[in-house]
Amino acid sequence: MQANLETVSTLGRKMSIVVPMDGIKKEIKTRIGKLSKTVKVPGFRPGKVPLSIVEKQYGGQVRNEVLSDEIGKNFGKAIQEQNLKVAGLPKIDVENKEEDADNFEFVATFEIYPEITYKDLDGVELKNPVLEVGDDEINKTLEIMRDQRKTYVSDEKSVEDSDQVKLDFKGTIDGEPFDGGSGEGVVMTLGEGRLVADFESNLKGLKAGDSKSFPVKFPEEYPSKEVAGKEANFDVRVLEVLKPVLPELNADFAESLGVEGGDLEKLRQNVQTNVEKEVKNRIEARQKDLVMKALLDHSEFEVPTALIDEEIERLTGQMRETFKARGMDADKIPFPKESFSEEATRRVKLGLIIADLVEQHGLRATSEQIKGAIDEQAETYEKPEEVRNWYLQNPQNLRGIESYLLEKNVVQWCLGKFKVSDDKIAFDDLMDTAQ
Repeated sequence: MQANLETVSTLGRKMSIVVPMDGIKKEIKTRIGKLSKTVKVPGFRPGKVPLSIVEKQYGGQVRNEVLSDEIGKNFGKAIQEQNLKVAGLPKIDVENKEEDADNFEFVATFEIYPEITYKDLDGVELKNPVLEVGDDEINKTLEIMRDQRKTYVSDEKSVEDSDQVKLDFKGTIDGEPFDGGSGEGVVMTLGEGRLVADFESNLKGLKAGDSKSFPVKFPEEYPSKEVAGKEANFDVRVLEVLKPVLPELNADFAESLGVEGGDLEKLRQNVQTNVEKEVKNRIEARQKDLVMKALLDHSEFEVPTALIDEEIERLTGQMRETFKARGMDADKIPFPKESFSEEATRRVKLGLIIADLVEQHGLRATSEQIKGAIDEQAETYEKPEEVRNWYLQNPQNLRGIESYLLEKNVVQWCLGKFKVSDDKIAFDDLMDTAQ
């Protein structure tokens, strides 16, 4: 084998490979000989089919298989000799494969992985989010839990935010009814941002039995194109106003949450444990986002287009499956490559950076880390041992744990290298509970 390597761009390479045909012809002959012992041809007993007939019927197929194997074998050998790391799949062009030729020639065009350079990682300033869970955070969580379990009771007072209103309504645009513009006995909740602003504001202050007519301007970005940007006229009649009632924070409430005996102190302990775990997870997620952004901002390298294209295909496939799960005909929906390009590039860059730092600084997940992560996941289920086996017996699930730990190790390494200062964060901001 002879291999000639050419640099066509920063990452682009072209390799011309020449392989003597003698060995290829010998392999073709050997395979046809093996095939003649098993192939079934009408008129001949198994194993007695003449080689000439086998070659005539299967020679082309066997030859293509041998040539394909030769391409893979010799390309793999050539890149190993050149110490190259190929990014993505190579493009193969066969230059000469004539049967009577002395040599088999093909050209592989491919990209290699880039060399990554980092700009002053020691000088990166990062504000690390911190939050200590105390009584205020536990009380807020309990209030959220009460709010999630609220009920509604009929009331004679006027409608306010957080109330529900049961009503009949009819809407028209230019005197004509429109799809979704009318309803009877419909219950709506105010203050959640789900209603068109003009419609909701006109309901406030009404009481059961009240009627009102008013115009409503639909936003330009309204999902229904039929009414987006248009003005409608509504006639409404309030049938009932319902006020929210939160459950008392007592033993009955604690028991409804699975606390035996309705022990309120036990409830607070359970809430504290769960809140601390959720706060930890959310802070780690924010840390990761901050670190990854810093790594992107402080690294320089060219990204292989082959890897970007592969990631675009993966993201497109995920989107198609999501649409199919929603009952949509994804095959008829166009998915422009450009719409996934930016996200695909970002993901590939981060993947390359993480792999590079792991390799450079020995940040691979240890067996102890893997076992600890699996145990942590398993203990949240009723049958932990089944969960452990699910991870350990499925390589793909195990790779997911290892990938998570690689990213975690990189984040911790960066936090030890960057100039990190604490940034106290509000509970509502972290948990997205601000009203």
